[in-house]
Amino acid sequence: MNSLLLQQAACDARGLAMDAVATCKSGHLGLPLGAAEIGAVLFGDALQLDPTHPRWLNRDRFVLSAGHGSMFLYAWLHLAGFAISLEEIKKFRVLHSLTPGHPEFHHTPGVEATTGPLGQGVANAVGMAISGRMAAARFNTSEHTILDNHVVCLAGDGCLQEGVSAEASSLAGHLGLDNLILFQDSNNVTLDAMLPVSQSEDVAARYRAYGWDVQEIDGQNLEEIAAAFQKAKAATGKPQFIIARTLIGKGIPEVAGTNKAHGEAGVKYVEADRRGLGLPEEKFFVSPQVRAYFKTRQEEQAKVYAAWEQTYQAWQAGNADLAKVLEDALNKKVPHLESTIPAFAPTETIATRKAGGVVLQSIAKTMPLFVTGSADLFGSTMNYLDGLGDFTRDNHTGRNIHFGIREHAMAAIMNGIAYDGIFQPSGATFLVFSDYARPSIRLAALSNLPVLYIFTHDSVAVGEDGPTHEPVETISALRAIPGLDVIRPADPEETAGAFAAGLERTDGPTLLSLCRQNVPNLNEIPVEVRRQGVFKGGYIAKKETKDLEFILLATGSELQLALQAAKTLGEGTRVVSMPCTERFLRQESAYQEMVLPNACRRRIAIEAGISQSWYQFIGLDGKSVAINRFGLSAPGATVLKELEITAEAVIAAAKSL
Repeated sequence: MNSLLLQQAACDARGLAMDAVATCKSGHLGLPLGAAEIGAVLFGDALQLDPTHPRWLNRDRFVLSAGHGSMFLYAWLHLAGFAISLEEIKKFRVLHSLTPGHPEFHHTPGVEATTGPLGQGVANAVGMAISGRMAAARFNTSEHTILDNHVVCLAGDGCLQEGVSAEASSLAGHLGLDNLILFQDSNNVTLDAMLPVSQSEDVAARYRAYGWDVQEIDGQNLEEIAAAFQKAKAATGKPQFIIARTLIGKGIPEVAGTNKAHGEAGVKYVEADRRGLGLPEEKFFVSPQVRAYFKTRQEEQAKVYAAWEQTYQAWQAGNADLAKVLEDALNKKVPHLESTIPAFAPTETIATRKAGGVVLQSIAKTMPLFVTGSADLFGSTMNYLDGLGDFTRDNHTGRNIHFGIREHAMAAIMNGIAYDGIFQPSGATFLVFSDYARPSIRLAALSNLPVLYIFTHDSVAVGEDGPTHEPVETISALRAIPGLDVIRPADPEETAGAFAAGLERTDGPTLLSLCRQNVPNLNEIPVEVRRQGVFKGGYIAKKETKDLEFILLATGSELQLALQAAKTLGEGTRVVSMPCTERFLRQESAYQEMVLPNACRRRIAIEAGISQSWYQFIGLDGKSVAINRFGLSAPGATVLKELEITAEAVIAAAKSL
């Protein structure tokens, strides 16, 4: 390690951050300045990265959990040789630049995860570490090791205050993820005040209690950082936590070490303080020596990549079947699943959560890299993969993950697995607890991650558990997330279509909303129509046989009520099943018009939840049979009747039009 040049690189990175934030008059200077030496060691010496192959399978993953310090990441990716030009650094936070306010996956080369909401990156890193252990166990052979990388995360004090990081760190310690290294940028500051105003705990003791190895270092001493990192890489059996004591805003003495350094308060001092750092008048300056150093390092890393590529090709030649599984995963190749799922018995009466469990056993055989987990609810969510083992510290080939009662961490860890791009992650809990997972679900949608949520107990028909466990507003709230497909299947065959549709989608997340109570197999509708109808989001479940008079739109377990009501309302009644409004709205306008002809405005929407998301289909002329209040504690059928989710209520609503 060339300490002299890396110290100069740290100085230059501070200058890039100062100039970028000063130019756009927006951003966060504290972390990029305070943690510059950590960046110098990681990107200038320690991480295994080849900037010309940013998605190299065996690269070390670096996640900036404290995403507000994005100029730290952009500066070091630029210096390391990733495809982020100096012009892009100059366009920090400018429209359509590669350097947005917080790091975004798919947008900026070298960014491994979309971060900003504090603590998310910690949980994402745990997911990547799980993925790394799973992949190594499946694909390494006695002859060839193609995967032995590490996941490195840099988090701030604020990240470690958020509950999601605590949940994820606890699980990481339990699982013994020794390929995970977490740096804490410990500067004793949060945005509003100094850290002691809101915290007095011993963070090191907390992480030791979680089961991590802990080191405490001077985070601005290059030698200490490098030594701590090498010790962490060599450790076995535990994840590694490095508390790096830093001075926030180092280089701007007027605010350094205070909460004012967190944001852009130091900008007004930048001109003078740049000179104090020894930087020239030239803005966005990088010294020729630093450029040359990183060029040499890039050449060295290219050789490491080339040697690995030879090993990989030899592995491919000797393990053709394994290689195909891995290549298909990396290329997001998903088999056509619907045709591989056996049909249910026509007389089957079964909850869609149980139907989902049956479907999953078939899918698991077809998709060898499909993994699933549950927030301590496998027995209720029915998504356990029989005979495929549990992922534990001693068994990295298990395909079932026991997340414990940690919904937020579960969803964020699933994101981490999806960011890594090898396994297809899914996780389960009760629908009402999606509120605990919602921030991570939102980020999955924002990042176009193919994550599958299996959320059960989806309405007031949960019954005796009462309103705390009965989602009413939840489905509409989830449908409001852009990019999230929410599928609420009506019966076993729609459930088969829902799982197939969700897993065949590779450009974003899908949430399955499944019922607890038994529902009939609606065999008056052909199996193929139901399954394919889910792929389109909505379809005609029962077509009128006379002039169209009413359209009944229903979803989930309420479709059976619409079909019952249609028998009374007569031959001019059409029933439309709408399991996924998002998919339906992506269909061509001609298909939408065919299913929901604009000429018929006498429309009734039926769902055991609030009516809000249905007005886009029924307009002001239609009516909804819905529940715009919280539920009740009683047997499910009793609650549905009390809250007027019945065929009779549908008939009355139609006649009132």
